[in-house]
Amino acid sequence: MAYRAPVSAIEFTLMQEAGFQRLIDSGKYEDLSDDLLTAILDEAAKLANDYVAPSNWEGDQTGAHLTEDGVKVPESFKTAYSKYIEGGWPTLAAPTEYGGQGLPLALSNAVTEMMNSNIGFQLCPMLSNGGIEAMAAHATPEQKEKYLRRVISGEWSATMNLTEPHAGSDVGNIRSKAEPQEDGSYKITGTKIYITYGDHDMTDNIIHLVLARTPGAPKGTKGISLFVVPKFMVNDDGSLGAANDVRCIGLEEKLGIHASPTCVMAYGEEGGATGWLVGPEHGGLACMFTMMNNARLHVGLQGVGVAEAATQHALAYAQERKQGRKPGAEKNDNDAVAIINHPDVRRMLLTMRAMTDAARAICYENGVMADLAHATGDADAKAKNDLLTPISKAFSTDIANEVASIGVQVHGGMGFVEETGAAQFLRDARILPIYEGTNGIQAIDLVGRKLGNGDTIKAYLGEMRETADNCRESNNPVLVDVAARLSGAIDTLEETTDWLVAQRGSLDVLAGATPYLRLFGLVAGCHYLARGAHAVSQNAVEPNFDQRKMASAQFFAHNLLSAVGGLADAVKAGNEMLEDIGVEALAS
Repeated sequence: MAYRAPVSAIEFTLMQEAGFQRLIDSGKYEDLSDDLLTAILDEAAKLANDYVAPSNWEGDQTGAHLTEDGVKVPESFKTAYSKYIEGGWPTLAAPTEYGGQGLPLALSNAVTEMMNSNIGFQLCPMLSNGGIEAMAAHATPEQKEKYLRRVISGEWSATMNLTEPHAGSDVGNIRSKAEPQEDGSYKITGTKIYITYGDHDMTDNIIHLVLARTPGAPKGTKGISLFVVPKFMVNDDGSLGAANDVRCIGLEEKLGIHASPTCVMAYGEEGGATGWLVGPEHGGLACMFTMMNNARLHVGLQGVGVAEAATQHALAYAQERKQGRKPGAEKNDNDAVAIINHPDVRRMLLTMRAMTDAARAICYENGVMADLAHATGDADAKAKNDLLTPISKAFSTDIANEVASIGVQVHGGMGFVEETGAAQFLRDARILPIYEGTNGIQAIDLVGRKLGNGDTIKAYLGEMRETADNCRESNNPVLVDVAARLSGAIDTLEETTDWLVAQRGSLDVLAGATPYLRLFGLVAGCHYLARGAHAVSQNAVEPNFDQRKMASAQFFAHNLLSAVGGLADAVKAGNEMLEDIGVEALAS
């Protein structure tokens, strides 16, 4: 089944659920309007439908390959990438002084979701976006002029080099070295692993951002510095010079995203790769987090993209596949019907649709808050952006795995057969809860850092209660029912939050982190779906879309929100229960 970018759903979520109008009204984005939003989404859909999504299957089957001339990606990826830069898509939210369009991140995120119909492809632009953010914030004017403009245009790509064989999430334990040279450069030596698009043949140059230690640097994260290390040296006139002493020495064989090269990178096998310090010495981790925070939101959008694609795939199959009699049919009626007629299949499809819609809305308002904070300096928007980021990343990527798994189930036995394509979504989605900070780390970030700002939590709970009140006052029986269930879930979330805050400093907080994030995501998701359903009840929209939004909110409130009580119990079980069980019980 061919993917079709869900433009109507994306635009509705931006405007009615995520509050994109606030960016238009802010006056901080010149020429930003409803018409521009629609035009950009329509054009992005053409690229996604015609080039990006169609290359997904070939990418999975062909994969990336390491040759004597470097890493080669599938030809369809190269074609899609050329169309991507030809249309100016890398420039969308990039700074205008270096060739970007300066449009909101929230708008770029909507385009990104469409490109995530093929997450193996979109990983390259995603890493480049992170490099753009880090260099725009921390590089010198000379470095920006030399590298940033070409990365923004998409002519060159960028990478993020953190992980080493002995140091995964423990970034403070990295050992790569940076020796200062008389000309102000550094010689970089060391090995980095899991470097996405560390080498490929879609661009002429690759700009690596590398974490390393200078001589005498303090131990741990306080001794890390960030360096820009180009694959090819760049001459003063902008032309490419000699190859730098950096190369890919291996590709990981992975469960999914086969066409995205996950590289082992060797720096300095012939004396040292030439690099230059970005930002202050020993300030590398802070510089890197500039790109990691938005990268976590982008991974959440990957979850939305693959969930949407898996949902479309399963829905098309369920409408075509005939199996079994129509429920309630006469005993002598043996005519097979499309499996979408069976209640359990409809339940699965509604679960997929409701979860995807909820995750989309969470990620989209996260982007709107980031834009408001950046454009207006609004401290409340910044705090809400910080709060939503771990939820966007973890909740959306968890549901991507669940949705993709349900998609396989909808296909039945054929879902386990590769030729249907359903299994690829599940294989590709499995990495999402792991990279850019595991979902366990996101949960710890939420309970360890973000709950410290009680005012932000209270304000967000107030917004949720306002949504419930609006639905209750609509006199629409479906919305009144949703309001009652949402209100109860908000109460549970508030009580659980208060309990966690009271346990601050104890291991109980860490023990309850993951179920708490899930609880938070479910309540937030229902809040946005209810907000959208209320919007369609107040405005004239196309009937089918009206029905869809009402259905998502109703189904979510009845079938998914009911989990919050059990999750609250899991949070409050605390660390003592885990200690009582002990490690020995796991080993026995």
